[in-house]
Amino acid sequence: MATRPVHRPQPVRGEPVDVKNAAAKNRRALGDIGNIASLAGVDGGKINRPITRNFRAQLLENATKKQINVDKAPILDGVQAVTKKQEAVRAVQKKTRVVKQGPSKPIEVIVISPDTNEVKAKENKKVTYSSILDARSKAASKSLDIDSVDKDNDLAAVEYVEDMYTFYKEVENESKPQMYMHTQPEINEKMRSILVDWLVEVHAKFDLSPETLYLTINITDRFLSLKTVPRRELQLVGVSALLIASKYEEIWPPQVNDLVYVTDNSYNNKQILVMEKTILGNLEWYLTVPTQYVFLVRFIKASISDTKMENMVHFLAELGLMHHDTLMFCPSMLAASAVYTARCCLNKTPAWTDTLKFHSGYSESQLMDCSKLLAFIHSGVGESKLRGVFKKYSKLGRGAVSLISPAKSLLSAP
Repeated sequence: MATRPVHRPQPVRGEPVDVKNAAAKNRRALGDIGNIASLAGVDGGKINRPITRNFRAQLLENATKKQINVDKAPILDGVQAVTKKQEAVRAVQKKTRVVKQGPSKPIEVIVISPDTNEVKAKENKKVTYSSILDARSKAASKSLDIDSVDKDNDLAAVEYVEDMYTFYKEVENESKPQMYMHTQPEINEKMRSILVDWLVEVHAKFDLSPETLYLTINITDRFLSLKTVPRRELQLVGVSALLIASKYEEIWPPQVNDLVYVTDNSYNNKQILVMEKTILGNLEWYLTVPTQYVFLVRFIKASISDTKMENMVHFLAELGLMHHDTLMFCPSMLAASAVYTARCCLNKTPAWTDTLKFHSGYSESQLMDCSKLLAFIHSGVGESKLRGVFKKYSKLGRGAVSLISPAKSLLSAP
């Protein structure tokens, strides 16, 4: 194993080399740190307190003053003059720091306290459900609290359900279909009614959720508002919209082969998938929209209704889906009008309560035009050849509400 050579400093020529003390040659000699008798101003080495830096400086200063000769008296006078000047400056500075307090003018102490809301927020360690309900009850005045029954249901989201519906009403017009029949040269209102009636039957055949039906109609109308469609492809648009809505809402959506079957093989798998892609491209994949059903759920809950009342509301709402004229109203208006018309059909008094007015945001007069339209559509359902919605709600499981007479108060209203 190779070793690294060690270079040692060479001694100066002519100087004797002390090998034993060579390493200590360059060290600085340390005095006797325990000998304090040699310090100036100390008698006999007796000190009653430890020598600190400030005390040592004071001792050195006193020793220096004793060693000054009488011949240097003028210099001393100059030093004393400078010292006195410095002391005067220090006295002035110290004087400016002192606040004069007179007996007649006491000092007013201003205490800056934290914000009241912050203090309350700290005191309330946890926001309780009761505090939220109290705040809402004050704002709603005479309206009833419809969310108290769901206080233990986490899925009901009672803490921010009002904020959710406020947001829904703000953005509902962004996804609202336009009146598009004047832009479709080969499609008319009757064809659209036939398509919706058929979609209602297919929806019931597959036993899909209500959200899927309303989203299907919304997708169909929005696509027809943007794109001109020939008559032979109208059913293809409807079944493709049903496929899209089913994928969005359902856990087990229908297979494409099943949709081909319900169209009586009018279209094949490829045509449905191509149309699905075309619809999504034109809608820019905008599917998270507040449909009429979103508002129906809330307004039915606000009406404190029974099962019969609930079925009547859905019956009138689905009747409105079949008619192109209802597109002039926003989804929340249609949902509120369906509740109001149903209450008029079942002779509920009052027809429009303060609770419904608070949660829907509409007064009775604002709903009159849309409610009259729904009542008119209801009056002609018995004579119509389109029986999909009528058959669906004529069953006992749905209260046979389609057999109930329309609201005469709305039909006779000017």
